Amino acid sequence: MTGLGFEGCIGVCQPDKKDRMWSSLNEWLWQDRFWLPANNSWADLEDRDGLVYPHPRDMLMALPLALVLLAVRFTFERFVGLPLSRWLGLRSQTRRLVKPIAALEKHFLMEGQRPTEPQMTLLATQCGLTLRQTQHWFRRRRNQDRPCLSKKFCEASWRFVFYLCSFIGGLLVLYHESWLWTPVMCWDNYPKQTLKLALYHWYLMELSFYISLLITLPFDIKRKDFKEQVVHHFITITLIVFSYSANLLRIGSLVLLLHDSSDFLLEACKLFNYTHWRRTCDTLFIIFSLVFFYTRLVLFPTEIIYTTYYESIANLEPFFSYYFFNTLLMLLQLLHVFWSCLILRMIYSFMKKGQMEKDVRSDVEESDSSDGEAAPEVPRLKNGAAHQPGAAPTDGPRIRAAGRVANGHTRAT
Repeated sequence: MTGLGFEGCIGVCQPDKKDRMWSSLNEWLWQDRFWLPANNSWADLEDRDGLVYPHPRDMLMALPLALVLLAVRFTFERFVGLPLSRWLGLRSQTRRLVKPIAALEKHFLMEGQRPTEPQMTLLATQCGLTLRQTQHWFRRRRNQDRPCLSKKFCEASWRFVFYLCSFIGGLLVLYHESWLWTPVMCWDNYPKQTLKLALYHWYLMELSFYISLLITLPFDIKRKDFKEQVVHHFITITLIVFSYSANLLRIGSLVLLLHDSSDFLLEACKLFNYTHWRRTCDTLFIIFSLVFFYTRLVLFPTEIIYTTYYESIANLEPFFSYYFFNTLLMLLQLLHVFWSCLILRMIYSFMKKGQMEKDVRSDVEESDSSDGEAAPEVPRLKNGAAHQPGAAPTDGPRIRAAGRVANGHTRAT
């Protein structure tokens, strides 16, 4: 142990051991049999003679690009989305802050936003309030945390712009490619398919966007399908990275284009819904529903999944990437079915009421009669207006007009 001593030897040996472990893990992970069909190796996909192939390290550029997209999104929402919402007459409701009550706030944050009736009664007793006052406090506290309409508009406008640009860009990149019109061509000469620069840039932009969505997910508007959104983003990011690494770019590009074809319609529908352009919103909703059902429930299983499950191994033996990629596509299809059920609920409401009122995934502002409070039965006049002794009717057209601001939102009480 001359010179270094025992402690010095340990200090030198430890990094060497870690390096060897990392090298072994890296070699195991990138084995040819995991990623490529039999009788193919990474050496076959090395750039040579002016031919360029995809390499997994290329996707690392998506990380800094995702941060750039976050900066672009912030700038867009601040200087385009927000002024546009105001120009369209969109105004968020003014909400009065609830009076801070420590016991109620603790229950709201720690145990849940919707206490049961026995819990509500106990809390009312502890705070010296009536049951109605306690219900009223929780209702206002929930409304206080709900996102304002302008925030919803800004988020939807950013996603609309990106999805629309991505869809148009994808069409321009793929329009002249044979595999767009004949998916079986995705497997022609696979995996020795060269990389086109335009396809790489489009793929990289899509990956960066979904990474940016994943980063902002905790801060964006939380809808009832929040967990499904998290799963969707993880699956999408995994699909993009995996398909690029295994040179499954052709089929991966079809999956991305198919999804973008309906996503921008959904965001446009939200924008017109927020601004109360009912007729335009209803028309777009019908178009979106038809496109969604056709692309996600017809084209996706019959063209995408069919070709990856059957046609991809017509001249190849099944390998690990084949099973893994198809598993991800099946999970994505389950999410399609889930969202299709939500859309069907909206269609049912649309047909019943004659207009699309809201996204069923969104929470709505609660009125003072929420939470199942027992409101006294009030006799109604023939025109539906409630009659109270000694009080003027509160449901006439003049009263409704006076209770609304210019953009159609009811004033907060």
